[in-house]
Amino acid sequence: MPSPKLLTHYHALEPTDKITFQKRARLLQSIWREEQGYKPSESHGKTRGATLEMPWAKETLANYLTDTIREVVRAEVLNPTRSAGKLYGQPRIFNNLLSSQPLCFNLFGELQRDLGLATQVFGELSDGRVGRVVGIDFEYSPGRGDMRLTGDSSAFDVFVRFRTPDGEPGFVGIEVKYHESLRDQPARLTARHEEIARGMGCFHAEALERVKGRSLEQIWRDHLLAGAMLQNCGFGDGFFVFLAPEANAFCTEAVADYRQCLRDDRTFVSWTLEDVVEALRRHCRAAWVELVYDRYLDFSKIERLQNEVFSMA
Repeated sequence: MPSPKLLTHYHALEPTDKITFQKRARLLQSIWREEQGYKPSESHGKTRGATLEMPWAKETLANYLTDTIREVVRAEVLNPTRSAGKLYGQPRIFNNLLSSQPLCFNLFGELQRDLGLATQVFGELSDGRVGRVVGIDFEYSPGRGDMRLTGDSSAFDVFVRFRTPDGEPGFVGIEVKYHESLRDQPARLTARHEEIARGMGCFHAEALERVKGRSLEQIWRDHLLAGAMLQNCGFGDGFFVFLAPEANAFCTEAVADYRQCLRDDRTFVSWTLEDVVEALRRHCRAAWVELVYDRYLDFSKIERLQNEVFSMA
């Protein structure tokens, strides 16, 4: 647990952080911000260490790690044609260092521009189900409100189109979390959600009420979107991935609970952020991979600061 003195020094002491990982993640982002020489924002008379000043953050795209990633953000988020209908949270996507939407671009933006590398990484992570990646999209829904699908506004944070080893079209729909708790208010569910679930055939019948609970409902709706696409969109293979840091207990506990609701997990996969970074390291020596690790996973910085500096106070 970070010391209150360290959290206060980096303007990272927030009562909304309920578990140790959330406190450490906020502190790590504030440390990263100071390492870059970026000023924190002020809100309601308080300095927020894990946020950047606006409109500077939007103008510079300082929340993003490389020039290539910033190019992808300009093309995907700032281009009004490309971003039309997509639910990018603003200003969070520009100024919030903890937000999972910037993490999506920092983790997968370089892969969008290097599909050969993407093929290697997703081929490994999928145990060979991905034969060749042909495209990567962000904040993707095949049809918000479309009753052939889930009929709601569900979308994947990252959507990977691929060809299977046999040449069939496939997809990976990914939900990315970092600091989040999965404790948001559940969305409105309809009979269509249960219809898709029964058609997928992968849920224990007695679990259909359990997956509607507060911590599982978002996972369920995204999984259902993948199931509806397999039923109606002509894909030969496809699956939903829930991706979060290993130490985020809110997420790891939810995944464990969700797995207990399944009798067949072929369409549901969980990856940790650590899994993805390690796969990237095995296939790529580019500096950006280590920038991702440094930004989101190098919690040793906290221990060093606590032991070397603040222990002497």
